[in-house]
Amino acid sequence: MIKYPDINPNIFSYKGIHLRWYGVAYALGFIISYFYVKKRFKKFNKPDLTDDALLYGIFGVILGGRIGYILIYNFHYYIRHPLNMLYIWHGGMSFHGGLIGVIIAGILLAKKYGLSFYSIADEVVVIVPIGLFFGRIANFINDELWGRVSSVPWAIAFPNGGYLPRHPSQLYEALFEGLILFAVMIGIRDRFIDKKGVLFYFFILFYGIFRFFIEFTREPDAQIGFIYHLTMGQWLCLGMIIVSIVMLKKRFKEYDVVG
Repeated sequence: MIKYPDINPNIFSYKGIHLRWYGVAYALGFIISYFYVKKRFKKFNKPDLTDDALLYGIFGVILGGRIGYILIYNFHYYIRHPLNMLYIWHGGMSFHGGLIGVIIAGILLAKKYGLSFYSIADEVVVIVPIGLFFGRIANFINDELWGRVSSVPWAIAFPNGGYLPRHPSQLYEALFEGLILFAVMIGIRDRFIDKKGVLFYFFILFYGIFRFFIEFTREPDAQIGFIYHLTMGQWLCLGMIIVSIVMLKKRFKEYDVVG
């Protein structure tokens, strides 16, 4: 068993103002995505597209992620404590809610610039795993979303997890949903970038698969527990997998990708 490294979730504090790793992780994800997308969006010849994409993306991630978490994971708590809905620096963001928020933002952005949603989404999803990587590292630093009790040699005794040996599931997710998924998306980008929607649904598929299996090592949300032996995250990922497979088959048929 490995002792949890005592990392202060605040980078520094001054007169009640805190700079937290959680917020820095989101900022790094957006900054890196901005510069990547700025280069890739040059082909659209829309000068303000990148700046608007960043703005739309920030609102989509934060509003969608927070609303998704409230509605999916902890609705009864936030109904009793409505002001706490605003305290996003305490954690409580849903990837699936953020995904829906970003999709809506992407649709609005595409409509504003007279582009197809897929032409924008296919470029953006390639860099999204880097943001996910930073987010999962922040979860680890925040001592949250830890794994189930385990006897593996690299199990970590998380303070908030009762100092029991647990899977460092945040690091598993940082590796697979972050670095490995990024490598996969970069690897297939040039082959499929001209086939609208294919990269977008590959991202949905691979994320869903990685997250589904990693969730077998992750402690289910205490307020929800298991639903027919699976976590809420796994059920949502199953939906992602099914939708992406159906849509990829349609994309493949339209573009004869596999032919």
